[in-house]
Amino acid sequence: MSTIIRKASIMGGDPADIRIEDGQIVAVGVNVGGADVEIDASGLIALPGLVDLHTHLREPGGESSETILSGSRAAAAGGFTAVHAMANTSPVADNANVVDYVYRKGLEAGYVEVRPVGAVTHNLAGESLADIGAMARSTAAVTVFSDDGKCVGDSLLMRRALEYVATFGGVIAQHAQDPRLTIDAQMNEGAMSAELGLAGWPRVAEEAIIARDVLLAEYTGARLHVCHLSTAGSVEVIRWAKQRGIQVTAEATPHHLLLTDDLAQNYNPLFKVNPPLRTRDDVEAVRRGVADGTIDIVATDHAPHGSATKDCTWSDASFGMVGLESALSIVQHALVDTGLIGWADVARIMSTTPARIGSVDGYDAPLTVGSLANITLVDPSATTVWGADKLAGRSTNTPFTGLTLPGRVVHTFFRGTHTVRDGSIVELSQAGNA
Repeated sequence: MSTIIRKASIMGGDPADIRIEDGQIVAVGVNVGGADVEIDASGLIALPGLVDLHTHLREPGGESSETILSGSRAAAAGGFTAVHAMANTSPVADNANVVDYVYRKGLEAGYVEVRPVGAVTHNLAGESLADIGAMARSTAAVTVFSDDGKCVGDSLLMRRALEYVATFGGVIAQHAQDPRLTIDAQMNEGAMSAELGLAGWPRVAEEAIIARDVLLAEYTGARLHVCHLSTAGSVEVIRWAKQRGIQVTAEATPHHLLLTDDLAQNYNPLFKVNPPLRTRDDVEAVRRGVADGTIDIVATDHAPHGSATKDCTWSDASFGMVGLESALSIVQHALVDTGLIGWADVARIMSTTPARIGSVDGYDAPLTVGSLANITLVDPSATTVWGADKLAGRSTNTPFTGLTLPGRVVHTFFRGTHTVRDGSIVELSQAGNA
């Protein structure tokens, strides 16, 4: 079956028609010939399918909060066509069997490409290296490794991990948090933590690990990726490292582009996240870092939790918030509508660059003839009052409830398959997508 998308503004540029056949884009231009299905995309922006380098899908072991299927549906609803599933599952994805299981379940779901992230250390314990080589050689062909949720704190172990992945072009994605500086930490260390009587989380706990790791990356010649960067000082460390030619990339989350630590004043656990929300100055520095290219990508750190671990006291609550469905709207709100970046930049920071870092094929020349039909159509003029009813996953721990957000994902195509139509998830036959 063939599909034509009519008069879409390609990455914010001139309107054009896009013809899809057999999962590929076969024509781009004006007045492209007819097809079995035609979609009027007047007023919509066509982006390459979004790629998330940092997603928690919880399966295996945490299916009450999210599954690979439910998380894939949430991703499609947010305009994503590929996600990287973090390793902190139960059992941990520290061996070929678990990463292959995650990979197969992603194929069965059929909504997005699910790329497993392998653990750096066995059981995320930070004591010995995981089976990195076996995961790289597995069917899942893992290239990104992370203990996210925990820091690889041992300097020698981090050096060995970097040296190992350098042999096959892999990348270590570090959760930058010095554990000794964040014992019992609950929120950003500052005036607000003192006022609320909550243990502070100092900026230097993040910045010191990043500084150490960029030096290790320089020494080993390996690729380092910094997860969920959150402070102005971290931006400066990354900027310095890039000026030296070190192979480092960095990500910011949507919530660190918008939310600040004063939101903790009512002890609402929906605002409890790791790393913590920082100050307005930090938010502005992170925004500028994304805009000038110091920070390479935006990644969601989608972290679903059930009500039992969020509907409780702040100190007892789990860290994390869901973000797949709201990510594009937050980026539009914080970066596009403020004039810091354009829609072509959105494609760069949310599609092509994360695909390159994560070695996802098919995003080198998106929305051109011959490329995979991974396409997101967004209405930039729409507004939505956010709430749990906008979420497609199993958990509802969003901090944006009641906030009016710009933009709306109208259609998503994954390799030519319509996964979101007119803002609604298409019910796929999982048996037919196995």
